[in-house]
Amino acid sequence: MGSLSRRVPEALKSSKYLSFSQPFYKLSWLSTLLGGNSLYGRLNYHHFGLSQAFSSYSRHDSKENGIDLNQYPPEKIRNFSIIAHVDHGKSTLADRLLELTGTIKKGHGQPQYLDKLQVERERGITVKAQTATMFHKHNIHGADTHEGSSFLLNLVDTPGHVDFSYEVSRSLAACQGALLVVDAAQGVQAQTVANFYLAFESNLTIIPIINKIDQPTADPDRVKAQLKSMFDLDPSDVLLTSAKTGQGLEQVLPAVIQHIPPPPGKSNSPLRMLLLDSYYDEYRGVICHVAVVDGVLRKADKISSAATGQAYEVLDVGIMHPELTPTGVLLTGQVGYVVSGMRSTKEARVGDTLHHSRSTIEPLSGFKPAKHMVFSGLYPADGSDFEALNNAIEKLTCNDASVSIAKESSTALGLGFRCGFLGLLHMDVFHQRLEQEYGAHVISTIPTVPYIFEYSDGSKVQVQNPAALPSNPKKRVTACWEPTVLATIIIPSEYVGSIITLCSERRGQQLEYSFIDSQRVFMKYRLPLREIVVDFYNELKSMTSGYASFDYEDSEYQQSDMVKLDILLNGQPVDAMATIVHNLKAQRVGRELVEKLKKFIDRQMFEITIQAAIGSKVIARETISAMRKNVLAKCYGGDVTRKKKLLEKQKEGKKRMKRVGSVDIPQEAFHELLKVS
Repeated sequence: MGSLSRRVPEALKSSKYLSFSQPFYKLSWLSTLLGGNSLYGRLNYHHFGLSQAFSSYSRHDSKENGIDLNQYPPEKIRNFSIIAHVDHGKSTLADRLLELTGTIKKGHGQPQYLDKLQVERERGITVKAQTATMFHKHNIHGADTHEGSSFLLNLVDTPGHVDFSYEVSRSLAACQGALLVVDAAQGVQAQTVANFYLAFESNLTIIPIINKIDQPTADPDRVKAQLKSMFDLDPSDVLLTSAKTGQGLEQVLPAVIQHIPPPPGKSNSPLRMLLLDSYYDEYRGVICHVAVVDGVLRKADKISSAATGQAYEVLDVGIMHPELTPTGVLLTGQVGYVVSGMRSTKEARVGDTLHHSRSTIEPLSGFKPAKHMVFSGLYPADGSDFEALNNAIEKLTCNDASVSIAKESSTALGLGFRCGFLGLLHMDVFHQRLEQEYGAHVISTIPTVPYIFEYSDGSKVQVQNPAALPSNPKKRVTACWEPTVLATIIIPSEYVGSIITLCSERRGQQLEYSFIDSQRVFMKYRLPLREIVVDFYNELKSMTSGYASFDYEDSEYQQSDMVKLDILLNGQPVDAMATIVHNLKAQRVGRELVEKLKKFIDRQMFEITIQAAIGSKVIARETISAMRKNVLAKCYGGDVTRKKKLLEKQKEGKKRMKRVGSVDIPQEAFHELLKVS
């Protein structure tokens, strides 16, 4: 509590300030009620005779909530991020730092404070980037011990998974340093390697931290040797901590202040802000997390987006301390939030540059539109629930603008959506949030990746949905390209043989093979994205008893021999079951698909043929025989022609049924096909 009471400004302790602050909160509630439009809100203040209170507040906008940002020039600001592999204690370390600086009270609030979504808390992962501003007193170079300088520290908490690597790279662009957290028992793992190189390419100062040193299996010396051999980090610079017990944490913030440089922006230049992330609030619209690179942002400023060209008015601006705390101003090098009346997160593009409307600026480098790597169809489990699913997807895409949505229809499943995702985890999280937050029940089709087909006349077409590719095109396909990934696999050395076999079965090409230490092997493969889309990670984990760590990054397209595999029921193609496979695997996959379908489709009064075909060539077939009545039961003896006549009559009836009858495919069949593909 001592650090918290020292940090509270004198103005906040005085009764004069408290008596002023109380009516202000009522006013802010009133303005929200009257409408977000600042002009409308101002008219209503006058209407209620409150203009005096409003004007006195506006003169003190940079000291709102007792926080004066003017006393923090760029040299007293440090922007840093925490990067780590999944479950190495990143969010717990962030909690302890927030407690150390008095930003949150110890024991109050939930653990992993910055992980706000239910899916993040259940899976132990970070999906949305979060920022938190902390204030910390520190003595530089042995200055007077009683009165240290106060520093403003901005922690940018980034997602750890490769699917969100673009968001991570934009968040790191707002930082000047990073804490690289490694588990003292697990050591360096796949995402540790990927995140280190992201930070290294951004020219960040890296402070290595070995966490969880309180564990009985911790071996800090072995991990120090790994950091030295993999990243050439000096073992003497490594900090040893335990975020759980608090051991060694007192070294972290002084190291951040001493080693990480201040932000390099110019306060007298025109305003340039980097958009880090955004989320949708039902009452205030889109709230953007931003980092001010150059210049100053004030409430009521007019700003524009460099990517979309649209203009907005700043309705509210402040810092995350740790919740939304209005300050009325953001200065050079500071990280905070902006409310500008955006209607949808599609307008707030991660990595975009925001600037004053009347100024012309050079946009910050590195902005890229979202690149979708995995596509899947989403259909309501019950066809009548289409409108409910449509509403759920619209609300969810307000908070996740990186999903692409297009309506489509399927003869087997009815109306639905074709969705594009950044990767497999992104797709999983989207499905889980649909079910948890909106109660939607969905069927998802086999995930596919975008292919490029070239025809004999030289034209090229990108195919995201296999059903859209004609089975017997008028033009001959001359070439096909598929996307590949560079996969990093770290495993215990005894599992090397089985993993090499697995990767070669998945058409992998080995690029690198080295030993990190005597027990662990580092392998790098180029793999087709299609081969890891469904169950590669599960197989990798089961083969290595859960010890493998796996990470991948996008690579280029490579030429490959791909074909479209159709599933036919009684000669009619089922578009939702079409898939694109490698020619060498088509026979095996086709046979497995028809065998699975035979188990799940009910017998009818007529015969059903299930076929897997490439173009007009059938490569696998199963037949479900018809249910039939015993028409010979009434014949006791008698001539054989009488029996033949009855059987022929039954056969004609079955043929007629087959022509008009339709086959229903149960939902379980689609779930099973997902496992085969």
